[in-house]
Amino acid sequence: MFRRYWSAQTVSYFGDEISTLALPLLAVLITDAGPTQMGYLTAAALAPNLFFSLLAGAWVDRLTHKRRLMVLSDVGRAGLLATVPAAYLLDVLTVTQLYVVAFAVGTLAVLFEVARGPLFVSLVERRDYVEANTLINGSRALSLVAGPSIGGLLVQLLTAPIALLADALSYVWSAYFLGRMRTTEPAPARGGGLGIVAGLRFIAGTPMMRAIVLGTTTVNLFNFMFAALFVLYATRDLHLSPGLLGTVLGAGAVGGLFGAAVTGRLTRRLGIGPALVTGFVLFPAPLLLVPLAEGPTPVVLAMLFAAEFFCAVGVMVLDIVTGSVQTALTPDSMLARATGVRRTINYGIRPIGALIGGALGATLGVREALWIATGGALAGVLWVLFSPVRRLRELPEAAEA
Repeated sequence: MFRRYWSAQTVSYFGDEISTLALPLLAVLITDAGPTQMGYLTAAALAPNLFFSLLAGAWVDRLTHKRRLMVLSDVGRAGLLATVPAAYLLDVLTVTQLYVVAFAVGTLAVLFEVARGPLFVSLVERRDYVEANTLINGSRALSLVAGPSIGGLLVQLLTAPIALLADALSYVWSAYFLGRMRTTEPAPARGGGLGIVAGLRFIAGTPMMRAIVLGTTTVNLFNFMFAALFVLYATRDLHLSPGLLGTVLGAGAVGGLFGAAVTGRLTRRLGIGPALVTGFVLFPAPLLLVPLAEGPTPVVLAMLFAAEFFCAVGVMVLDIVTGSVQTALTPDSMLARATGVRRTINYGIRPIGALIGGALGATLGVREALWIATGGALAGVLWVLFSPVRRLRELPEAAEA
């Protein structure tokens, strides 16, 4: 059954990469969207994570059939994306429709993601969480390597509106795999009200969970400060052409594949806790090479390649191990609520980090802001160093709700 779940995730990841490229291209090429409209489009896609994750998590935990909700979310996203090429062929496509589609698809994605945790634990034995998360994150890394190329080829051959049909079909395929699964899902949560406060209390009151969430939130805040300035610094200060910059970013995707491949071995050799601490360090530490980069172009490129590659390795180690520990710590009846709380915090902090990064870059200078961002992200490891997490050898037992 896990293979069907994994297959559904893999197909969906590749489809997402296609629409990530095709939807903005569609806005620019067909609706003549400018910078302001592109900002609105990006915000429309991300806003549901901040607005609905808490409510979705609380609601999903009380559902009996969470897999059914995932299937309906896939079918809904397929239908929404299919309206875009239909409107294009009828010559009625507008940027407003793209806003609506992006927001609605993002909302269904939130429902899908918060329902994914309870289904995962019904399919995977606790001892296999790391291996299962390795496979899923490996698919995600592979989609980052090949997805944009496939998307670009489809846009080139079929035009952006028709390329979106490929993403719509990927959701149909995902729904097919999920629909064929038969498994006993965790029992729905009981009690009055939605239970949002219970989810917040669980995160805040469980020492290992609290440390991980605070650590990842710190990393996200400073990493998005870095991300807001990286392209500007690479092109204006380091004088990289768009082609070279794209090649550098491609090193990150390859590093992600390598990270997914070695994480299981790392956890077995070091233990779960030390591997998690390693991820917290290995993710941001290589980015110190970016503000350090100077000299001849080959030297600069080598430093940027190393930064992107090893940073992506660290991202995979961190994502796989933290995902496994958080799933193991969370009682089945609270998996969706805990996911909703974490998504709200981690996605909510990202635009704040980007705004702070832009402000620091304007006042202190871009290079100086990058130093602050990388140093701050490294400080995220302190939350787990001074917690019970670092002493874990195996996955922990579920905490009390």
